[in-house]
Amino acid sequence: MYEWDFSVVLRDGDLLLRGFAGTLKITGVSLVLGLMIGLIAALARLSKTRILSFPAGAYIEVFRSTPPLVQLFWAFYALPIILNVRLNAFQAAFITLSLQSGAFFAEVYRGGIVSIDRGQWEAGRAIGMGYPTLMRRIILPQAVKRMIPAFMDRAVELLKTTTLVAVIGYADLLYEAMQLSLQTYRPLEVYTIAAAFYFVVLFLASLAVRAFEGRLARAGD
Repeated sequence: MYEWDFSVVLRDGDLLLRGFAGTLKITGVSLVLGLMIGLIAALARLSKTRILSFPAGAYIEVFRSTPPLVQLFWAFYALPIILNVRLNAFQAAFITLSLQSGAFFAEVYRGGIVSIDRGQWEAGRAIGMGYPTLMRRIILPQAVKRMIPAFMDRAVELLKTTTLVAVIGYADLLYEAMQLSLQTYRPLEVYTIAAAFYFVVLFLASLAVRAFEGRLARAGD
């Protein structure tokens, strides 16, 4: 019978806390950059100019249709060779996750924007608004409200995707758990605690998403 002993792991629990802080860091940076990249990509894809819409569409399809782990390996090992630069694990991780998230966010933006009634566009143009002003003052404020639940769901998925960065040596929660299991020879206890970390955070995030969706539904349009 296996004898569980969490005390050995808890003595070095600060390593897991440090790793969890690393997870939140890479998630936050990738989320912010992904939202900005996604908006730019969505507007470019909606453009009637082929020179903008085609590259944006290609970027979105490539990053939505390839595994994030492959993208991560490519950024960490191939990108430095191609660009002749040096990237550490954090840089490769946030570049990959930001671009990957941006591709998904772009489709969320696009769906929200095209869902706005054409009458809103026509009304804005009728009072002399140009495209940037119309988008900023009429279209996006309405579209964003519809997109918030999808954004929050994607943020939860991003947090789970960050577990992949451990394979390139970034010190996130999973990476620190791997190191601690090698030190203590207690992988069951270490990974159980790490799983509990992820479960609590993701479960609370999921509850927040459902609560916010319910609030939006009650508020209506």
